[in-house]
Amino acid sequence: YTITPLFLLKGWVFPLTLLGIIPLAERLGFATEQLAFFTGPTVGGLLNATFGNATELIISIHALRSGKLRVVQQSLLGSILSNLLLVLGCAFFSGGVTCGKTEQKFSKSEAVVSSGLLLMAVLGLLPPTVLHYTHSEVHSGKSGLALSRFSSCVMLVAYACYIYFELTTSRRREESNQGRGENVGDADNNEAPDISKWEAIAWLAILTIWISVLSDYLVNAIDGASQAWNIPVAFISVILLPIVGNAAEHASAVMFAMKDKLDLSLGVAIGSSTQMSMFGIPFCVVIGWMMGQPMDLNFHLFETASLLMTVLVVAFLLQDGTSNCLKGLMLFLCYLIVAASFYVHSDQDPDGK
Repeated sequence: YTITPLFLLKGWVFPLTLLGIIPLAERLGFATEQLAFFTGPTVGGLLNATFGNATELIISIHALRSGKLRVVQQSLLGSILSNLLLVLGCAFFSGGVTCGKTEQKFSKSEAVVSSGLLLMAVLGLLPPTVLHYTHSEVHSGKSGLALSRFSSCVMLVAYACYIYFELTTSRRREESNQGRGENVGDADNNEAPDISKWEAIAWLAILTIWISVLSDYLVNAIDGASQAWNIPVAFISVILLPIVGNAAEHASAVMFAMKDKLDLSLGVAIGSSTQMSMFGIPFCVVIGWMMGQPMDLNFHLFETASLLMTVLVVAFLLQDGTSNCLKGLMLFLCYLIVAASFYVHSDQDPDGK
């Protein structure tokens, strides 16, 4: 009899589980959109961003529980990179090609606010990383962790303030439009939901449970898949996992862009990146704190530099409030460079972390 090595079996568990999560993530996005019919546009947009990131957060929590802190960090980072470069790039490109316009316009003010929050997230990641690599911690191995937990709490407060600001300003804008008798809807807003509110809630609960179960198998099979297919764990965590988790968001952003609704498209891509950077990452640090896991904001130099350059490129392209297919192609090609970089990146801290 031929005995198959365990890592080869896990090599097949990983891609099959990954394929199983894709339709569940798509249905999760559908159920969220249906629930948004009953909550209004502002809360609906928040729900879309939250449950759009639910798959990545569930995978991260399972990895955190298993002590795979680098998988947590890299999958969260990969989700941000995927949304900013791949999802946004495809949306810009498809919108520019199909709408027949030289340029598409979007709200520059909202894009600037989101860019500021993304830069704040990078600021939260930089000090712990620099402290570690310059050996300038007051208490080696402890100061960076304490700083990470403090910064995470500050980032969560900042994100809560951002959500409050968005909800209040959106409500005032809607009341102002209604007072002037303006029609804030359009033909698409008159669409009826396909399922009831409670059916949508039930689907969200069921799908979240199923994704959680599959995520446990997925996380446990990462190392085996890396050995079986000779693919770096960093590439799996940063590139493959986020592509699956962002599948529903990717489709939604492209669809909105093709309908010339670029503000909605940016709300999906940039909004999801903002939520993951200002909520997802600090949330996992706090949860790790509760679990007794030393999860921190030291994402290592290579990962932090990749995030910094990505945020700067996206902020530069968004500053004029317009998009075209060339900008989309540039973002997509930047993502290919990042993906190739992580494929040849050895995830090994020279300082032994």
